[in-house]
Amino acid sequence: MRVLVIEDDEEMAQTVAIGLRRAQMAVDVAFDGQDGLARALLSDYDVVVLDRDLPRMHGDDVCAELIAAGCRCRTLMLTAAASADDLVDGLSLGADDYLPKPFDFPVLVARIRALGRRAHPAVPPVLRHGDLVVDTARRRAGRGERPLELSPKEFGVLESLLTAEGRVVSAEELLERVWDEAADPFTSAVKITVSRLRAKLGDPPVIETVPKRGYRI
Repeated sequence: MRVLVIEDDEEMAQTVAIGLRRAQMAVDVAFDGQDGLARALLSDYDVVVLDRDLPRMHGDDVCAELIAAGCRCRTLMLTAAASADDLVDGLSLGADDYLPKPFDFPVLVARIRALGRRAHPAVPPVLRHGDLVVDTARRRAGRGERPLELSPKEFGVLESLLTAEGRVVSAEELLERVWDEAADPFTSAVKITVSRLRAKLGDPPVIETVPKRGYRI
């Protein structure tokens, strides 16, 4: 899952980003409304965590612009205001969820994952292929009776390939979905991760390499 955090408090933004990365999400950060909107329109995010009180462009306006542009990402709006009127205002703008500050971090993670399951395309809580089972909600995977100990990136690649349902997924798309914007586009990280994932999945092989195109289940 790829997430954009738009928050002008840099310390809070980085703290949230670090926590979400530990929860196996690819996270980018913007510190003002204009930059956040530009990033959200440029990249294919599953969820945008949007602070309401932002410099350069108010969070309400960012949310409205995302809706007007037909952006398919889900929006979780954050605000220090916690009244019923604020909640109604936030949701009426087109936000998919609303969380007042301060918040418990596990609640934020749970809300983001719930929104991610409603993103495009909708990701079922459990993905299956033969004897391979991936629980996207609990972040667990297994093949047959054997649990799979996967790194966050390995899990993300496997989830992306299973979600594609047999469609060829390019290395560039995997890099965008599983890594973040800091990833080097010329890196061999995808190839190395797929190789390690194949070794952990064992036989019979599950992931096929399609020459010059990418990978598929």
